[in-house]
Amino acid sequence: MNIKTAICFLTLFITCKALSTPPSDEGKRIFVSRCASCHNVNKLIVGPALAGVSDRHTEVWIAKFIQSSQSVIKSGDKAAAALYEKFNRVAMPDHADLTAQHIKDILAYIKTETKTGTEIAAFRPEKLHPYYTPVLLSNWQFFAGFGTLVILLAAALILLVRVKEIQRKELKKPIV
Repeated sequence: MNIKTAICFLTLFITCKALSTPPSDEGKRIFVSRCASCHNVNKLIVGPALAGVSDRHTEVWIAKFIQSSQSVIKSGDKAAAALYEKFNRVAMPDHADLTAQHIKDILAYIKTETKTGTEIAAFRPEKLHPYYTPVLLSNWQFFAGFGTLVILLAAALILLVRVKEIQRKELKKPIV
């Protein structure tokens, strides 16, 4: 009886281990659904790039910050307050439902996605150059094109209204 029980438990353990997702896959799923709208591993978006976050902070600090960033900031933590100020006082939403294991999985995923080499070491958010051209008042071509487009759309709408009025008048005429 003991051998059958041991074999059963061994089979159950091997099956569970084989079917369970690796931490980086579970971390990727959580990262994509919860973090990717504001964070990237290697690039600055709304929030900081997360490559090397385990080197900058302890896992306990990261877990507290993820679960409630504002409580960590209000506790007087200088690193948290500096992040809050550096990113234009945009508060990170609380993720109190994430467990310590979820956060470990996310950190494992971040480590697998971190690019190695000088690209990360040389990255400085203050040196970031935007990939777009901001709209300036001196950019008259943009405003001329935009104004022309608005005028054309207004003219098309007026024309359509007039055509519809003519069609309605034709329908109301008695047939002779």
